[in-house]
Amino acid sequence: MTGSTKPIFYDGNDYKLNDSIGYLMRQIVATVSLITDERMAEHGLTDAQWKPLLMIQQGQCKTAAELSRMTCSDAGAVTRMLDRVEAKGLVQRTRSSEDRRVINIGLTEEGSRSAAVVPHVLADVLNSVLTGFTEAEAQELKGMLQRILANARLLRDGDAAARG
Repeated sequence: MTGSTKPIFYDGNDYKLNDSIGYLMRQIVATVSLITDERMAEHGLTDAQWKPLLMIQQGQCKTAAELSRMTCSDAGAVTRMLDRVEAKGLVQRTRSSEDRRVINIGLTEEGSRSAAVVPHVLADVLNSVLTGFTEAEAQELKGMLQRILANARLLRDGDAAARG
């Protein structure tokens, strides 16, 4: 099968929700998110806190605008979230000396300590949900999910272009 051939794995006349990969992926995400939130709460972190801490720690975002883009959140929501994590002493904001409109964000010492536990919690949860998988199966699954994501992004971009 070539990349341009659209497969027919589902039939609208006999569509079963429980057999849908979308439904299954959503159930996995919801369940893993719940477990992760419970584990992060043990470290005093909420979903809205540990994600940006990890992104900052791993260098994925250095400004409030980058954090807004990475989390697909509007600037107001990011500002409110940063207010909360700054009040907890986890993040510090500073205006850029080059462009006063830019707000740089960084972890405080306490934020670095909190962020350091995040990858360990995530690794433990993901390793647990992959119980029974071989290394090869886990890598194959990851590759398949990356292909699904790439296809979904192409579909989204094509649909957006068609709308105008």
